[in-house]
Amino acid sequence: MDERLRRLLQPLNLAGLFTLVAVGMAFRWMPPDRLPWAIALLAAYAGLLLACDLWPRRTWLRPVQLTLMPAIALTLVWLDPRPSVAPVLLVVWTAVMAAHTPLRITAMAVIAADVGFWFVLRNDGHRAPLTVVMIHAGFQLFAAMCAWYAVSAERARDQLARVNADLLATRALLADSARDNERLRVARELHDVAGHKLTAMTLNLRALAADPVFAGRAEIAIAQQLSTELLSDIRGIVQAMRDDRGLDLGTALRALAAPLPRPALRLQVADSVRVTDPATAEAVLRLVQEALTNSARHADADFVRVWLDRDGDRLRIRVEDDGHLRGAIREGNGLSGMRERVVAAGGQLTLGRSERGALRIDASLPA
Repeated sequence: MDERLRRLLQPLNLAGLFTLVAVGMAFRWMPPDRLPWAIALLAAYAGLLLACDLWPRRTWLRPVQLTLMPAIALTLVWLDPRPSVAPVLLVVWTAVMAAHTPLRITAMAVIAADVGFWFVLRNDGHRAPLTVVMIHAGFQLFAAMCAWYAVSAERARDQLARVNADLLATRALLADSARDNERLRVARELHDVAGHKLTAMTLNLRALAADPVFAGRAEIAIAQQLSTELLSDIRGIVQAMRDDRGLDLGTALRALAAPLPRPALRLQVADSVRVTDPATAEAVLRLVQEALTNSARHADADFVRVWLDRDGDRLRIRVEDDGHLRGAIREGNGLSGMRERVVAAGGQLTLGRSERGALRIDASLPA
Protein backbone atom coordinates (compact mmCIF):
# COMPACT_ATOMS: atom_id res chain seq x y z
CA MET A 1 0.00 0.00 0.00
CA ASP A 2 1.23 3.49 -0.84
CA GLU A 3 2.62 5.28 2.22
CA ARG A 4 0.45 8.35 1.69
CA LEU A 5 -2.69 6.25 1.35
CA ARG A 6 -1.75 4.33 4.48
CA ARG A 7 -1.49 7.60 6.36
CA LEU A 8 -4.88 8.77 5.11
CA LEU A 9 -6.53 5.53 6.21
CA GLN A 10 -5.48 5.89 9.83
CA PRO A 11 -8.35 5.22 12.30
CA LEU A 12 -8.38 8.83 13.52
CA ASN A 13 -8.77 10.13 9.96
CA LEU A 14 -11.51 7.64 9.12
CA ALA A 15 -13.45 8.50 12.26
CA GLY A 16 -13.03 12.21 11.53
CA LEU A 17 -14.22 11.89 7.94
CA PHE A 18 -17.24 9.85 9.01
CA THR A 19 -18.12 12.61 11.48
CA LEU A 20 -17.74 15.29 8.80
CA VAL A 21 -20.11 13.41 6.50
CA ALA A 22 -22.68 13.27 9.30
CA VAL A 23 -22.24 16.99 9.96
CA GLY A 24 -22.64 17.76 6.27
CA MET A 25 -25.87 15.75 6.11
CA ALA A 26 -27.24 17.81 9.01
CA PHE A 27 -26.62 21.05 7.08
CA ARG A 28 -29.76 20.47 5.03
CA TRP A 29 -31.73 22.14 7.86
CA MET A 30 -29.56 25.24 7.74
CA PRO A 31 -30.97 28.50 6.26
CA PRO A 32 -30.44 28.34 2.46
CA ASP A 33 -28.57 31.64 2.30
CA ARG A 34 -25.89 30.28 4.69
CA LEU A 35 -25.64 26.77 3.25
CA PRO A 36 -22.92 27.50 0.61
CA TRP A 37 -20.72 29.09 3.26
CA ALA A 38 -21.23 26.14 5.58
CA ILE A 39 -20.33 23.59 2.87
CA ALA A 40 -17.23 25.57 1.90
CA LEU A 41 -16.07 25.79 5.52
CA LEU A 42 -16.72 22.08 6.08
CA ALA A 43 -14.66 21.23 2.99
CA ALA A 44 -11.84 23.45 4.28
CA TYR A 45 -12.05 21.69 7.64
CA ALA A 46 -11.78 18.28 5.93
CA GLY A 47 -8.78 19.50 3.94
CA LEU A 48 -7.05 20.68 7.12
CA LEU A 49 -7.79 17.37 8.81
CA LEU A 50 -5.96 15.45 6.07
CA ALA A 51 -3.35 18.03 5.06
CA CYS A 52 -0.59 16.92 7.43
CA ASP A 53 -0.92 13.31 6.28
CA LEU A 54 -0.94 14.27 2.60
CA TRP A 55 2.19 16.42 2.97
CA PRO A 56 3.96 15.14 6.08
CA ARG A 57 7.21 16.99 5.42
CA ARG A 58 5.60 20.43 5.44
CA THR A 59 5.90 21.01 9.15
CA TRP A 60 4.31 24.46 8.99
CA LEU A 61 0.99 22.76 8.19
CA ARG A 62 0.56 21.40 11.72
CA PRO A 63 0.28 24.75 13.55
CA VAL A 64 -1.93 26.06 10.73
CA GLN A 65 -4.15 22.99 11.05
CA LEU A 66 -4.47 23.22 14.83
CA THR A 67 -5.24 26.95 14.66
CA LEU A 68 -7.76 27.04 11.80
CA MET A 69 -9.77 23.93 12.67
CA PRO A 70 -11.37 25.41 15.85
CA ALA A 71 -11.85 28.75 14.09
CA ILE A 72 -13.81 27.03 11.31
CA ALA A 73 -15.81 25.00 13.83
CA LEU A 74 -16.78 28.15 15.77
CA THR A 75 -17.68 29.92 12.53
CA LEU A 76 -20.02 27.07 11.62
CA VAL A 77 -21.60 27.28 15.07
CA TRP A 78 -22.05 31.02 14.54
CA LEU A 79 -23.73 30.42 11.16
CA ASP A 80 -26.30 28.15 12.82
CA PRO A 81 -26.14 28.50 16.63
CA ARG A 82 -29.31 26.51 17.21
CA PRO A 83 -28.77 23.06 18.73
CA SER A 84 -26.85 21.47 15.84
CA VAL A 85 -23.99 19.09 15.09
CA ALA A 86 -21.35 21.71 14.25
CA PRO A 87 -19.88 21.69 17.80
CA VAL A 88 -18.90 18.07 17.16
CA LEU A 89 -16.12 19.46 14.99
CA LEU A 90 -14.54 20.82 18.18
CA VAL A 91 -14.43 17.25 19.50
CA VAL A 92 -12.62 16.07 16.34
CA TRP A 93 -10.17 18.95 16.64
CA THR A 94 -9.53 18.12 20.30
CA ALA A 95 -8.56 14.55 19.37
CA VAL A 96 -6.14 15.83 16.73
CA MET A 97 -4.73 18.36 19.18
CA ALA A 98 -4.17 15.75 21.90
CA ALA A 99 -2.47 13.42 19.41
CA HIS A 100 0.18 15.99 18.44
CA THR A 101 0.68 18.36 21.38
CA PRO A 102 1.29 17.92 25.12
CA LEU A 103 -1.81 17.59 27.25
CA ARG A 104 -1.14 20.90 29.00
CA ILE A 105 -1.16 22.82 25.72
CA THR A 106 -4.20 20.85 24.56
CA ALA A 107 -6.09 21.75 27.74
CA MET A 108 -5.37 25.46 27.38
CA ALA A 109 -6.37 25.47 23.70
CA VAL A 110 -9.61 23.57 24.40
CA ILE A 111 -10.54 25.96 27.22
CA ALA A 112 -9.96 28.94 24.92
CA ALA A 113 -12.08 27.37 22.16
CA ASP A 114 -14.88 26.53 24.61
CA VAL A 115 -14.89 30.09 25.92
CA GLY A 116 -15.38 31.23 22.33
CA PHE A 117 -18.13 28.63 21.93
CA TRP A 118 -19.86 30.01 25.03
CA PHE A 119 -19.69 33.59 23.71
CA VAL A 120 -21.22 32.55 20.36
CA LEU A 121 -24.13 30.84 22.11
CA ARG A 122 -24.67 33.66 24.58
CA ASN A 123 -24.64 36.37 21.91
CA ASP A 124 -27.29 34.44 20.01
CA GLY A 125 -29.49 34.42 23.09
CA HIS A 126 -29.23 30.73 23.90
CA ARG A 127 -31.05 29.85 27.08
CA ALA A 128 -28.31 27.63 28.62
CA PRO A 129 -25.01 28.27 26.87
CA LEU A 130 -22.93 26.99 29.79
CA THR A 131 -24.79 23.68 29.89
CA VAL A 132 -24.26 23.11 26.17
CA VAL A 133 -20.57 23.98 26.44
CA MET A 134 -20.07 21.64 29.41
CA ILE A 135 -21.78 18.76 27.60
CA HIS A 136 -19.48 19.15 24.61
CA ALA A 137 -16.49 19.66 26.92
CA GLY A 138 -17.14 16.20 28.33
CA PHE A 139 -16.96 14.70 24.85
CA GLN A 140 -13.81 16.72 24.19
CA LEU A 141 -12.17 15.38 27.34
CA PHE A 142 -13.06 11.83 26.36
CA ALA A 143 -11.66 12.33 22.83
CA ALA A 144 -8.48 13.91 24.17
CA MET A 145 -7.79 11.07 26.57
CA CYS A 146 -8.46 8.41 23.93
CA ALA A 147 -6.12 10.11 21.47
CA TRP A 148 -3.43 10.65 24.09
CA TYR A 149 -3.48 7.04 25.24
CA ALA A 150 -3.42 5.83 21.64
CA VAL A 151 -0.37 7.95 20.87
CA SER A 152 1.30 6.83 24.12
CA ALA A 153 0.74 3.21 23.15
CA GLU A 154 2.28 3.82 19.71
CA ARG A 155 5.31 5.49 21.28
CA ALA A 156 5.74 2.62 23.73
CA ARG A 157 5.48 0.16 20.83
CA ASP A 158 8.12 2.07 18.85
CA GLN A 159 10.40 2.25 21.88
CA LEU A 160 10.02 -1.48 22.42
CA ALA A 161 10.83 -2.09 18.76
CA ARG A 162 14.00 0.00 19.08
CA VAL A 163 15.08 -1.84 22.22
CA ASN A 164 14.39 -5.17 20.52
CA ALA A 165 16.39 -4.09 17.48
CA ASP A 166 19.25 -3.06 19.73
CA LEU A 167 19.22 -6.46 21.44
CA LEU A 168 19.13 -8.31 18.11
CA ALA A 169 22.07 -6.33 16.75
CA THR A 170 24.10 -6.77 19.93
CA ARG A 171 23.31 -10.49 19.95
CA ALA A 172 24.54 -10.76 16.37
CA LEU A 173 27.85 -9.12 17.29
CA LEU A 174 28.24 -11.27 20.41
CA ALA A 175 27.53 -14.45 18.45
CA ASP A 176 30.06 -13.46 15.82
CA SER A 177 32.65 -12.63 18.48
CA ALA A 178 31.99 -15.96 20.23
CA ARG A 179 32.53 -17.83 16.96
CA ASP A 180 35.84 -16.03 16.43
CA ASN A 181 36.98 -16.87 19.95
CA GLU A 182 36.04 -20.52 19.53
CA ARG A 183 37.83 -20.71 16.20
CA LEU A 184 40.94 -19.22 17.79
CA ARG A 185 40.75 -21.70 20.68
CA VAL A 186 40.53 -24.67 18.31
CA ALA A 187 43.45 -23.32 16.28
CA ARG A 188 45.57 -23.09 19.41
CA GLU A 189 44.65 -26.63 20.43
CA LEU A 190 45.59 -28.01 17.03
CA HIS A 191 48.88 -26.14 17.08
CA ASP A 192 49.82 -26.98 20.65
CA VAL A 193 48.64 -30.60 20.85
CA ALA A 194 48.37 -32.19 17.40
CA GLY A 195 51.24 -30.17 15.97
CA HIS A 196 53.53 -31.02 18.88
CA LYS A 197 52.80 -34.75 18.69
CA LEU A 198 53.18 -34.87 14.91
CA THR A 199 56.53 -33.13 15.20
CA ALA A 200 57.64 -35.72 17.77
CA MET A 201 56.45 -38.56 15.51
CA THR A 202 58.33 -37.11 12.55
CA LEU A 203 61.53 -36.95 14.58
CA ASN A 204 61.08 -40.56 15.71
CA LEU A 205 60.48 -41.73 12.15
CA ARG A 206 63.60 -39.91 11.07
CA ALA A 207 65.56 -41.71 13.78
CA LEU A 208 64.16 -45.08 12.66
CA ALA A 209 65.08 -44.34 9.06
CA ALA A 210 68.66 -43.70 10.16
CA ASP A 211 68.82 -47.09 11.91
CA PRO A 212 70.54 -49.67 9.61
CA VAL A 213 67.95 -52.28 10.58
CA PHE A 214 65.03 -50.19 9.18
CA ALA A 215 66.88 -48.07 6.65
CA GLY A 216 65.64 -50.01 3.68
CA ARG A 217 62.02 -50.35 4.74
CA ALA A 218 59.57 -48.62 2.38
CA GLU A 219 56.98 -48.35 5.15
CA ILE A 220 59.26 -46.04 7.13
CA ALA A 221 59.69 -43.73 4.12
CA ILE A 222 55.94 -43.62 3.47
CA ALA A 223 55.22 -42.90 7.18
CA GLN A 224 57.80 -40.08 7.10
CA GLN A 225 56.19 -38.56 4.02
CA LEU A 226 52.66 -38.80 5.45
CA SER A 227 53.65 -37.29 8.81
CA THR A 228 55.42 -34.40 7.08
CA GLU A 229 52.40 -33.73 4.84
CA LEU A 230 49.98 -33.99 7.77
CA LEU A 231 52.04 -31.56 9.82
CA SER A 232 52.08 -29.14 6.91
CA ASP A 233 48.30 -29.50 6.48
CA ILE A 234 47.65 -28.82 10.16
CA ARG A 235 49.85 -25.73 10.05
CA GLY A 236 47.86 -24.49 7.06
CA ILE A 237 44.55 -25.15 8.82
CA VAL A 238 45.76 -23.36 11.95
CA GLN A 239 46.88 -20.36 9.89
CA ALA A 240 43.51 -20.22 8.09
CA MET A 241 41.63 -20.42 11.37
CA ARG A 242 43.79 -17.66 12.84
CA ASP A 243 43.07 -15.37 9.90
CA ASP A 244 40.56 -12.99 11.50
CA ARG A 245 37.68 -12.22 9.18
CA GLY A 246 36.42 -9.58 11.58
CA LEU A 247 32.98 -8.99 13.02
CA ASP A 248 30.00 -9.23 10.71
CA LEU A 249 28.79 -5.61 10.79
CA GLY A 250 26.38 -6.12 7.92
CA THR A 251 24.32 -8.74 9.77
CA ALA A 252 24.30 -6.67 12.97
CA LEU A 253 23.18 -3.49 11.20
CA ARG A 254 20.41 -5.26 9.31
CA ALA A 255 19.23 -6.81 12.56
CA LEU A 256 19.22 -3.33 14.07
CA ALA A 257 16.91 -1.95 11.37
CA ALA A 258 14.73 -5.01 10.72
CA PRO A 259 12.03 -4.42 13.38
CA LEU A 260 11.56 -0.75 12.45
CA PRO A 261 8.74 -0.08 9.94
CA ARG A 262 10.49 2.99 8.59
CA PRO A 263 12.87 4.27 7.54
CA ALA A 264 14.24 1.31 5.61
CA LEU A 265 17.97 0.63 5.78
CA ARG A 266 19.90 0.50 2.49
CA LEU A 267 23.33 -0.82 3.42
CA GLN A 268 26.46 -1.06 1.28
CA VAL A 269 29.52 -2.70 2.84
CA ALA A 270 32.74 -2.82 0.81
CA ASP A 271 34.58 -6.15 0.59
CA SER A 272 37.65 -4.52 2.13
CA VAL A 273 35.84 -3.67 5.38
CA ARG A 274 37.05 -5.74 8.32
CA VAL A 275 36.45 -4.73 11.92
CA THR A 276 38.05 -6.80 14.68
CA ASP A 277 37.72 -4.42 17.61
CA PRO A 278 34.37 -4.82 19.46
CA ALA A 279 34.55 -1.18 20.61
CA THR A 280 34.76 0.03 17.01
CA ALA A 281 31.90 -2.24 15.98
CA GLU A 282 29.82 -0.91 18.88
CA ALA A 283 30.53 2.68 17.83
CA VAL A 284 29.38 1.96 14.26
CA LEU A 285 26.27 0.22 15.56
CA ARG A 286 25.29 3.14 17.79
CA LEU A 287 26.03 5.68 15.07
CA VAL A 288 23.68 3.99 12.61
CA GLN A 289 21.07 3.45 15.34
CA GLU A 290 20.99 7.15 16.20
CA ALA A 291 20.89 8.07 12.50
CA LEU A 292 17.85 5.83 11.98
CA THR A 293 16.12 7.41 14.98
CA ASN A 294 16.86 10.96 13.80
CA SER A 295 15.64 10.21 10.28
CA ALA A 296 12.38 8.77 11.61
CA ARG A 297 11.69 11.54 14.13
CA HIS A 298 12.92 14.69 12.46
CA ALA A 299 13.28 14.09 8.72
CA ASP A 300 10.29 11.77 8.20
CA ALA A 301 12.52 9.77 5.86
CA ASP A 302 11.46 6.65 3.99
CA PHE A 303 14.95 5.17 3.76
CA VAL A 304 18.46 5.68 5.10
CA ARG A 305 21.56 4.85 3.06
CA VAL A 306 24.66 3.65 4.91
CA TRP A 307 28.02 3.15 3.22
CA LEU A 308 30.94 1.37 4.92
CA ASP A 309 34.32 1.50 3.22
CA ARG A 310 37.98 1.21 4.10
CA ASP A 311 40.54 3.94 3.50
CA GLY A 312 43.97 2.70 4.51
CA ASP A 313 43.82 1.96 8.22
CA ARG A 314 40.55 3.88 8.67
CA LEU A 315 36.95 2.76 8.45
CA ARG A 316 34.77 5.28 6.61
CA ILE A 317 31.05 5.55 7.37
CA ARG A 318 28.59 7.74 5.49
CA VAL A 319 24.91 8.01 6.41
CA GLU A 320 22.31 9.88 4.35
CA ASP A 321 18.51 9.74 4.19
CA ASP A 322 15.87 10.94 1.72
CA GLY A 323 14.36 13.48 4.11
CA HIS A 324 14.84 17.21 4.21
CA LEU A 325 16.88 19.13 6.77
CA ARG A 326 14.98 22.16 8.04
CA GLY A 327 17.05 25.13 9.11
CA ALA A 328 20.61 25.06 10.36
CA ILE A 329 22.23 21.90 11.69
CA ARG A 330 21.87 21.83 15.46
CA GLU A 331 23.45 19.11 17.53
CA GLY A 332 20.89 17.88 20.04
CA ASN A 333 21.42 15.14 22.56
CA GLY A 334 21.35 12.45 19.89
CA LEU A 335 23.96 13.95 17.56
CA SER A 336 26.12 15.09 20.49
CA GLY A 337 26.08 11.58 21.93
CA MET A 338 26.94 10.19 18.51
CA ARG A 339 29.95 12.51 18.23
CA GLU A 340 31.14 11.70 21.76
CA ARG A 341 30.94 7.96 21.11
CA VAL A 342 32.89 8.24 17.83
CA VAL A 343 35.59 10.43 19.40
CA ALA A 344 35.90 8.03 22.36
CA ALA A 345 36.61 5.22 19.86
CA GLY A 346 39.40 7.29 18.30
CA GLY A 347 37.40 8.55 15.34
CA GLN A 348 36.10 11.76 13.81
CA LEU A 349 32.61 12.88 12.80
CA THR A 350 31.38 15.66 10.53
CA LEU A 351 27.84 16.79 9.72
CA GLY A 352 26.70 18.37 6.46
CA ARG A 353 23.96 18.56 3.86
CA SER A 354 23.50 16.21 0.95
CA GLU A 355 22.67 17.38 -2.56
CA ARG A 356 18.95 16.88 -1.89
CA GLY A 357 19.11 18.87 1.35
CA ALA A 358 19.13 15.99 3.82
CA LEU A 359 21.46 15.54 6.76
CA ARG A 360 24.68 13.73 5.87
CA ILE A 361 26.89 12.12 8.49
CA ASP A 362 30.51 11.28 7.70
CA ALA A 363 32.62 9.45 10.24
CA SER A 364 35.95 7.67 10.33
CA LEU A 365 37.18 5.14 12.87
CA PRO A 366 40.30 3.06 13.31
CA ALA A 367 39.84 -0.11 11.28
